[in-house]
Amino acid sequence: MDLSSYPPPLRVDALGAPLLPRLLLEATLSRTGMFDGAWWPRSRHVRVELPDLVTALTAHLGGSVLRVGLDSVAWDEVPRTVTVDGRAIRISWFPGCDWTISLTRGFQDHVLLLVVPPATDADTASSAMAGASVRGNHRTSAQLLAPPPSADGFVALRY
Repeated sequence: MDLSSYPPPLRVDALGAPLLPRLLLEATLSRTGMFDGAWWPRSRHVRVELPDLVTALTAHLGGSVLRVGLDSVAWDEVPRTVTVDGRAIRISWFPGCDWTISLTRGFQDHVLLLVVPPATDADTASSAMAGASVRGNHRTSAQLLAPPPSADGFVALRY
């Protein structure tokens, strides 16, 4: 059996369970909102994080990711390419793209995701991912990544 056509295995945790990308997509991918979903990487290392995201999106959506555009401020180092499944994917970067990543699959086929910073607390991350994945979402990345209000209506800020 030739396994070369199968995607490479995703990273695993200490117990051998797959470390699946923390990814949430708008269910219909209607493209009616600002974002098509959200991604919460585990680190700021794009070479480590991006292959799993591309593999997951390719498995879910089909087709191939050809190019990635991302916010250079969000990552420790941004290479010109990342290899996924033996293919080099070109990366474009721009400072201050407000925690977003765009994955291009074709001439006019782009997926725009909110990137939740790795150090974000679970409640804020969950709220931001849910907000970016709602059909017809129109909140900015700054609005989505703001800490959710507490039960008493106040927002807790950390210094």
